[in-house]
Amino acid sequence: MAKTASLNIRIDPNTKSSAEALFGQFGITVADAVSIFLNKAIMEGGLPFEMRQPRYNAETEAAIQESRDIMSGKIQAKAYASFGEFLADLEHDDDADV
Repeated sequence: MAKTASLNIRIDPNTKSSAEALFGQFGITVADAVSIFLNKAIMEGGLPFEMRQPRYNAETEAAIQESRDIMSGKIQAKAYASFGEFLADLEHDDDADV
């Protein structure tokens, strides 16, 4: 019986580099980290962390909902005749927040 088995995965190169740098700080390889993950999953009988949808603060949730309302046509998106008009509106919004 073989002492090890191969596992081939495809992953974004930036993710791989970041993971190598992170795990290298602990003195382990990505292969070591994957092995740790798999063993922990086996011990827990599932993923060794909670999976859930991300939750955002109220302001971000409101912005997401506004975007959805604009895309569905429920509300009209703001339109500007020029970039200067857009900047003036931003300044006006900033003044209202103070």
